[in-house]
Amino acid sequence: MKIAVIGSYGVGLTMRVPRMPGAGETLTGDAFEEGPGGKGSNQAIGAARLGADVSLLTAIGTDDYGRAARALWEKEGVDASGILISDDAPTMAGFIMVEPSGENRIAIAPGALDLLDASHVESFRGEIAASDIVLVSMEIPLSAVAAALRIGREEGVRTVLNPAPARPLNAELLATVDIITPNQTEARIILDLDRAPGDDEGLARLIAERVDGAVVLTRGSDGAITVENGEVGHIDPILATQVVDTTGAGDSFNAALVVSLAGGSSLREAAQFAAKAGAYTVATSGVVPALPTQHDLNSTIGVSQ
Repeated sequence: MKIAVIGSYGVGLTMRVPRMPGAGETLTGDAFEEGPGGKGSNQAIGAARLGADVSLLTAIGTDDYGRAARALWEKEGVDASGILISDDAPTMAGFIMVEPSGENRIAIAPGALDLLDASHVESFRGEIAASDIVLVSMEIPLSAVAAALRIGREEGVRTVLNPAPARPLNAELLATVDIITPNQTEARIILDLDRAPGDDEGLARLIAERVDGAVVLTRGSDGAITVENGEVGHIDPILATQVVDTTGAGDSFNAALVVSLAGGSSLREAAQFAAKAGAYTVATSGVVPALPTQHDLNSTIGVSQ
């Protein structure tokens, strides 16, 4: 299984807080952690841990954070030989506040990621063409997102778009997507809807009408909904024994989804496997430490149905 991942790398600066502060309020938090993150990197590492051969395209700076990223990818077996390394901009940093419930709020400073454009994706064409699936997320400029999906289509490679962080998407871009994986909030944003169907199945169907492919609508502890060729499937939730931190759950889900699809699973089967990976991740502190291996998922530690 070979997966090409185009997305972000950044450092997550995480603080645990008793609650989210209000406007103008200074709030004393609890533990502070610093660690690697970014949707592209998380998804690449997640797919590699599940047995895929992974190539990553992202952008970093020449700072300490960038050097740490390259060491991480080497350790995890992710091919990062095609990444953009900038002398002019820092590596992305994300600021994360986590409540006792495990829910989080995130803000990012993109840094070098803002320099990643269609020309860099074009130079990555060979890696895309050699892959079974190309997985794209949206913490990078939209021109790079569009180029990755277009090149995937041109090369006959299955394209998966994780539309996070969400923004409205035009019909031309959506037409290059084989599978799109929004959550409930992202689904409404990408369609730029003032009013949307009140039920998730109706929302998933509406997205399916806009893309030239299938939909996996993730619903957290309520499972997921798939729409493929007009057929709707409901993926039962796999619940974590405890929710420690929801950061990275979507990345774990998407990594597992594409690995399962590349291995020949149906969309429904792949979504069920991905739900298990996501449940494992929310039961474990941190992001990269919480990305499961195949052994972790076989053992079913931390999740229950």
